[in-house]
Amino acid sequence: MSPLLDASACHNLLRSFLAEDIGTADITTETTVSTTQRARGEVICKAPLVLAGIELFVEVFRLLDESVDATILFHDGEELSAGQVPAYLKSSARALLTGERVALNLLQRLSGIATLTRRFVRAIEGTGAEILDTRKTTPGLRGLEKYAVRVGGGRSHRKDLGEAVLIKENHIRLAGGVSAALTAAQSARGHVAWMEIEVTNLDELRAALAHSPDVVLLDNMSPALVRQAVDRVREHSASKKIRTEASGGISLNNVREFAEAGVDWISVGALTHSAPAVDISFEIEPE
Repeated sequence: MSPLLDASACHNLLRSFLAEDIGTADITTETTVSTTQRARGEVICKAPLVLAGIELFVEVFRLLDESVDATILFHDGEELSAGQVPAYLKSSARALLTGERVALNLLQRLSGIATLTRRFVRAIEGTGAEILDTRKTTPGLRGLEKYAVRVGGGRSHRKDLGEAVLIKENHIRLAGGVSAALTAAQSARGHVAWMEIEVTNLDELRAALAHSPDVVLLDNMSPALVRQAVDRVREHSASKKIRTEASGGISLNNVREFAEAGVDWISVGALTHSAPAVDISFEIEPE
């Protein structure tokens, strides 16, 4: 099992997913399949992908049948081709049928995120920049979706609002400006992992640098403007390292331009809010 995820710690979450799907009962399965019927289920990749969530997939069925016999052939983070089989299970037929949709939904969703993340990571290889996720996650699934980003080779940004100060456009507007917002936020120093502020132009950057934040988020800037901003940050922060982060309008087509502009981090909301689910099937046959 990947050291980044303990599937057994997700039991309550998985149980809630099963409860949502099953409702009062799996009427179809209970009326058509015997309680003594055993079956074999095989996970089959229908397209190239980066695997993420295979232990969770198995854990769904363990919650329905403690005697499930699972053989995992490939693990999270591995790249698979169409036709490869990452795992197969032997269990009560009823458990395999009842858990199929929840298990597949998770595996397809998380593998889709990991696959897209790996493409972004590959696109900036050799630049020194890192791909980060955002808080644009599915409510209730943040921990798992951010896990999938790490599986794909990215890293996690804030896990929640309490981890770090990140002053964004609306905070700046309501606080009365960049300087006012950063001055007010100083009370959080020592209680958060880092202090960060979003800027959209070089004037806002100048105001932010006067307060020496830990990170400056360069939002919706062109790669050329990002390069200018990075140069100014480096000139200002000779004694203290101020990290730079680019975000907004970033795609696979232009991400390398942003990386080559010299930023430390590139945050991409699409990793979690727009990653397509990958095509995986689960074929069940009598044992």
